[in-house]
Amino acid sequence: MVERLRTGIEVLDRKLDGGIPAGSIVALDANPASQAELFLYELTATRGTLYLSLDRTGSSVSNAIRSSPTRTGDPTVRDVTGEAPLDNATKLISVLPESSNLIVDPIDILERQEPPRFRNFMNELQNHIYNTGSLALLHCLDGNDVPELRDTTHHMADIVFDLDTSVKGDRVENRLSIPKFRGGVAPSEVIKLELSEEVAIDTSRDIA
Repeated sequence: MVERLRTGIEVLDRKLDGGIPAGSIVALDANPASQAELFLYELTATRGTLYLSLDRTGSSVSNAIRSSPTRTGDPTVRDVTGEAPLDNATKLISVLPESSNLIVDPIDILERQEPPRFRNFMNELQNHIYNTGSLALLHCLDGNDVPELRDTTHHMADIVFDLDTSVKGDRVENRLSIPKFRGGVAPSEVIKLELSEEVAIDTSRDIA
């Protein structure tokens, strides 16, 4: 039986039979204006984490994690800068230890590089995550300017989480669907989440 790695989000882990299969790459699609970062921060509480920031500075990410209302860990945060982000990210990922988390936030900047080089990066990432029994979470910004290589990311990812955020009346609603779950059965229903002090299930009832 494949080992399952907890996400730290209890309701999600229950619906996924204990968590995500070790060795998986997860693409988290979310609007840039959503609270999706709470997913990333809460994941750091589950095991050792390497957090690669592609747009914010490492200090700014570290400060955000420390001030997060959710449970968090003490991840190693590195900002990936320079004119060769794929090469720089690959070097950092190559030393990821066994049974770790890798967070890439956001993947968009890497998706804007040359297609053959990005595909090579994703293949190397897949091999390393599988060989170390780790979990990679790629934060995919689903805004007005989605990179052309997003389809490649979705195709190569083992699991796709789609977080939809909308305003209904006086409430902000967050619904998580899992359209892709390679090697397993994904929940068929949409999971309504409350993103506040912790990522939890939203028990409020829909009113037609």
